[in-house]
Amino acid sequence: MFFSDDRSQLFRPLTGKYREQVVECLRLLHERLYSSQADYGESLKRDQVLDVFVEALERAPVLEGNDDVGRFSGNREQAGWILNSLVEHGWLKRDKDEASFQSTYPFSRTGRLFTQTLVEVDGRSVRTRHRNTRNTLNSLVAFLDRGEVYDLIDAHEHSERIISDFSDIIAELEERKRELVKEVEAQQLVQQASDQFFDFMEKRFQPDVAVRMSADSVEKHRDRIQSTIDKIRNRPKAWKKNAELELRRLAPELIISQESSVLFQLLDSIETRMRNAAEIMLPALRRALQGFTRRAKIIIQQLSYLHNQQHSDLVGLCRKLSDLDETDFQRSMETAGNAMAGVSFGLIDPAQVLLRERAPKRMVQSQIHELDAPDDQTRRELAVQQLLEKAFNINGGAMRDYLRNALDAGNHIDSRNLPINSATDLLALSHIIELGGADHCAAGFKLRIEPSEPITDEHYFDRRDGFLLTLEQDDNHRTT
Repeated sequence: MFFSDDRSQLFRPLTGKYREQVVECLRLLHERLYSSQADYGESLKRDQVLDVFVEALERAPVLEGNDDVGRFSGNREQAGWILNSLVEHGWLKRDKDEASFQSTYPFSRTGRLFTQTLVEVDGRSVRTRHRNTRNTLNSLVAFLDRGEVYDLIDAHEHSERIISDFSDIIAELEERKRELVKEVEAQQLVQQASDQFFDFMEKRFQPDVAVRMSADSVEKHRDRIQSTIDKIRNRPKAWKKNAELELRRLAPELIISQESSVLFQLLDSIETRMRNAAEIMLPALRRALQGFTRRAKIIIQQLSYLHNQQHSDLVGLCRKLSDLDETDFQRSMETAGNAMAGVSFGLIDPAQVLLRERAPKRMVQSQIHELDAPDDQTRRELAVQQLLEKAFNINGGAMRDYLRNALDAGNHIDSRNLPINSATDLLALSHIIELGGADHCAAGFKLRIEPSEPITDEHYFDRRDGFLLTLEQDDNHRTT
């Protein structure tokens, strides 16, 4: 359980009217411990933590609320109360030095993770959010070259961040659009809204999205990532076995069942995420960009209109005239009438009057030529090409049907006894071990494959690996 022991009331300090000050204290302490300003040579003692909290209290406001805590005589006293509250509820730890009998206050693991989230939400930290596609490819290539499973785990983690980065930028665009609309509604915030809009477009929107659509485009790297995954799957069996054993040793939490492969599970997961990023998240990002640019166009037009209307305050002029008495009102109207009564006219310069010749219409040849029927040689080549494509096409359903026919009424067979009666049977035999993959297992077809002696006395193959095939589950026909 998450809410247990010292975490039973973890979020209690973030409630009440002092919640903004507590958050600011956590952010500033995190910056003091883990940013470039951190002094990694020593841990912070109580007085040092209180100094950090006092600085944070000067920045953050007190929010309105009904909190039972009484007033504090100063920021130092309030900083001490916040420190005790964070230690009590599991954000910080109190470590005692047995030699000097002094206490230090580092973050707990849970407190550090949640504080890191608060720091990222605040937007003060610098984070590269558009390199995860390239990082996925680089980690897969490193795993293919060196065979270190940590590179594969890194690739799996980077591929997960691709989806989350898309979600972050889409959510940020929607939030920024709402903020712009809300601020432009108030005329006194027009200048502030325009400054924030152009600052966001120049410093955040254009650099990040430009890289995401070019150098880090999932469409650009998708084929290379797929090619690298195929090369990993085609590595020798001994190499894949060592990687599988190392993955099971280092990441036992990834094991779903003893029969399924953790290596192929991670590769399938990376493939799925790249497909979702290219086919679902990228179009969603484009739609969000289109909506944002349309809203930006409306906002710019509105800002331009409001700027042009600053010097023509018709409502203010009417209000001022309504406050005048009858005599002053008549005098003002007569003055305005005399100023508008003058007639001004001018003569047209004959040199500026020119007759323009109309451009002749271009003639476009729009006749449609009917194509002749293909000759016999072309049709023969097309027919042969179609037959070749059908002859070498094999799918999972055809392989499962082939194995079912070979098993007949049993559930156990040696791969050397599989029949070859046609070219389709030969293709199915060459791909038969793919039926032991996780995709077929998830579809209800569970096949156990055990290595046996190599097969060398065959007509179609000089040498191939032998396997004992045992059908353990087949939802479409029977269950054993």
